Amino acid sequence: MEVPGSSQKMIATQEEMVEAKVPLAYRDQCAHLLIPLNKCRQAELYLSWKCENERHSYEKCQYELLMERMLQMQKIKERASLNHSQSKGAAFPVIPKTANA
Repeated sequence: MEVPGSSQKMIATQEEMVEAKVPLAYRDQCAHLLIPLNKCRQAELYLSWKCENERHSYEKCQYELLMERMLQMQKIKERASLNHSQSKGAAFPVIPKTANA
């Protein structure tokens, strides 16, 4: 399954995420890494040093998604500023003039 606007595909299915009880906020392109991380955490009684490899993989995936979203936002802002500079005369002023000015 593809997510619009992202280069990464969803690997974990909805059924897998429901079965693993992944919260809705964490059901993104990195959910396939979160499922084994949570299983490891439960098996190791949440001892942080026991699941370092799984945690590192998950955090790296989250970081890459964040960088991708930031790059997309930068492109959107550049397009908006370009459009704004081209149509500067036709646009409404940000601060309207008052009747007395």
